[in-house]
Amino acid sequence: MFQSGYPGVAMVPTFGTERRGAPVFTSLKISRNKIYDLSPIERPDIIVVLDHVLLEEGNITNGLKDGGTLVVNSPCSLESYHHNDCTVAVCDVNTLAVRAGLPEGVVNSGIIGAFARATGIIGLDPLIDAIREEFERRRPEKNAAAAQLAYEHTLIGG
Repeated sequence: MFQSGYPGVAMVPTFGTERRGAPVFTSLKISRNKIYDLSPIERPDIIVVLDHVLLEEGNITNGLKDGGTLVVNSPCSLESYHHNDCTVAVCDVNTLAVRAGLPEGVVNSGIIGAFARATGIIGLDPLIDAIREEFERRRPEKNAAAAQLAYEHTLIGG
């Protein structure tokens, strides 16, 4: 994000039950200016769901602004999802991450590719460069490939 002109980036995680597999909600604020408010976001512009099953467990899209974007890691079709007046982006990140050579369930790099495609906040080239730099010692090419595949296979509708 920094390389794309967003020096203001702040992450505020919120943990529920502390157990492996429990849902984790994280607020990520992205701005072209310094961020001083680190409180959780109540009315997000974008919601990213790393596991489509979470959509069945509760109203995790509550508060999504009209005109916002919902990004979902799911093997289901784009038509399976709709959310009021929002853009919906769907990508089977699990399958694509495995195709890129990552272990089953490692979806972080792939979901960032889907996020980039759905929002346009960061382009593919700077994203790939950032992933290669961040994951320099942890499968950089596989993580970059997962992000690129997800970017290329994300379906967007409204």
